[in-house]
Amino acid sequence: MLNFLHTNIPNSILINIGQIKIYWYGLFIVTGILTAMIVVLKLSERYKISKETIIDSVFYLIAGGIIGARAYHVLLEFPYYLNNPIEIIKIWQGGIAIHGAIFAGIVIAYFFAKKHKINFWQLLAIYAPGVAIGQAIGRWGNYFNQELFGLPTNLPWGIPIEPVNRMLEYYGANYYHPTFLYESLGSLLIFIILIFAHRFFIKKDYQFYEIIVLLYLGLYSILRFSLEFVRIDKTPEILNLRFPQIISLLILFIISVYLIRNRKKYLPLKKV
Repeated sequence: MLNFLHTNIPNSILINIGQIKIYWYGLFIVTGILTAMIVVLKLSERYKISKETIIDSVFYLIAGGIIGARAYHVLLEFPYYLNNPIEIIKIWQGGIAIHGAIFAGIVIAYFFAKKHKINFWQLLAIYAPGVAIGQAIGRWGNYFNQELFGLPTNLPWGIPIEPVNRMLEYYGANYYHPTFLYESLGSLLIFIILIFAHRFFIKKDYQFYEIIVLLYLGLYSILRFSLEFVRIDKTPEILNLRFPQIISLLILFIISVYLIRNRKKYLPLKKV
């Protein structure tokens, strides 16, 4: 696979028939969503939550997540989209920010759980592994769009980027870090950890669902903070830190405060 990535220049279009174009980006996003749904439905069975309830939440979470992800990205690139408003709807060209999807998903899950009188933290905990595996699959869409790549590299798994997609300051480089692959593999690892966490909690009959949610948020924040040192796509910076790094640090801070304030409840873990 590494040799394939190192030598292949992908085409963003999967199928092109007349005016009909199907993009690889869209295929991976849809595949990621469907895989996430399968995982979520399997977990809901383990927790004896009706599939109907989960399926009802799926539409709102997916739609809200996509809108939130796009809105977050548009806000970060607001001057560009202000001058090119029609580009806002072209999500098949990329431009979906996971932090926006996470924030929107949490808000929607809260109101859905409140309306249907189900455990908010449990709902989020069930969705967390689905989100992780969805990210692992969806990031491959960035590869086919030749976007969100990293700094130039001579490593054997560096990916070639066509000149039209290169940034001016790195225009002379031929190979770049496949940050999409790093995040995909990292998200896959997070997914595996979360699945084992669910199995452990079910076996021990623990009901601290928020721990699984915080585990996902914490692990992904660490992953994203680290990768931002390699990524070179344009984003606002504060104190020499990229904006996603600021958000990641904020999430880690909130998690730390929460755990410190509730340490007597969780250490050691016990049944409730």
